[in-house]
Amino acid sequence: MTQQVTGYNGLIEVKDTLPASYYIDPTHYERELEAIWYKNWIYVCRADALAETRAFRTIEIGSQNILVLRDDDGSLQAFHNTCRHRGSVLVTEPQGLLRSKNIVCPYHRWTYSQQGGLLRTSSKQCPANFDMTDHSLYDVAVVVWKGFVFVNLAGKAAKPIKESLDKDAVDLDNWPLAELKVGETFHKTMECNWKIFWENFNECLHCPGVHKTLSQLVPIYRRAIMEPHDDPEWAKHINNSDPSFSGGLEKGAATWSSDGQLVGKPFPNLTAEEIRLGYHYAVMVPTVFIVAHADYVRIVRLMPLGPERTEIQVEWLFSEETLADETAQISRAVDFVKTVLNEDAHASELNQKGLRSLRHKKGTLMAEEYAVHDFQNWVRAHLGE
Repeated sequence: MTQQVTGYNGLIEVKDTLPASYYIDPTHYERELEAIWYKNWIYVCRADALAETRAFRTIEIGSQNILVLRDDDGSLQAFHNTCRHRGSVLVTEPQGLLRSKNIVCPYHRWTYSQQGGLLRTSSKQCPANFDMTDHSLYDVAVVVWKGFVFVNLAGKAAKPIKESLDKDAVDLDNWPLAELKVGETFHKTMECNWKIFWENFNECLHCPGVHKTLSQLVPIYRRAIMEPHDDPEWAKHINNSDPSFSGGLEKGAATWSSDGQLVGKPFPNLTAEEIRLGYHYAVMVPTVFIVAHADYVRIVRLMPLGPERTEIQVEWLFSEETLADETAQISRAVDFVKTVLNEDAHASELNQKGLRSLRHKKGTLMAEEYAVHDFQNWVRAHLGE
């Protein structure tokens, strides 16, 4: 890791970016799927989307199709969506309820319990050495964290999910995350590598030029920095309450919305500082970042679709009281965030396109891009570099 000056977040020496080929080359893309996406926790859906017994979701992670199921005992189960007979897909729908008590392969009718054990085959006679217990579905780790369902293809080797949270992620215990409901969902396919979007997320040098409206709402972003200690002269402004120096929202604003005003009832247990700042991040690379505001929370999920294509999914979470309130205009929050994300997507696609230059082999990171450097080191570590 790069040494940093106490109280200043900037890099103190020039650092190279990852090679340009890491964002384009199909062979390297497969390497990252194996080393990163198949060994870390990936967000699936909210737990209440699988509230009913026998409710299921299927999810594509790279080339892997995963089945997540709520069994009759109320527990979540997750497996590779692959029959142990000859490898057929078991469940073809993206979501729904199992049609029968068991998981039945549509190809040759091999039948599995909701916990993945093989119950019967369709053969008239099995070989003498055939052991049913050797043919259970391939396990996938599954966990619910604060109302969010995550899976990990590492199965029993998966590390605890709390170890995957960014060490600098704020504690979101004052937000009732498990109780919130999805009020809006947004999907977008971006023509860029998944790492490009994460790198964009990890710096604000682009904010004044790309996010003009957001930079009005969050004045420190107008200075092309993310937080007060990103300023080399932060100590001069340590007692300055101007949000351009202290962070937080512009005076008079209360949340991220088109007019800066609340779209629902504020959460009751937030501290004065949490309310003042107005936005709090929790990051779990490579899959999601969560942003908590005074009156709503959003979770943004990335999913790789190819070396130069990434899907982004956003869910806006509100209290049931807000969603039941006919006067609440959640569109003011939804539309504002969509604008910001579309701006980020456009910038990321321009970045991706430029990486195809025959002359560009790698780039250079500047002081304000310390978090990009940290992210790229995370990638390097997972690749064993």
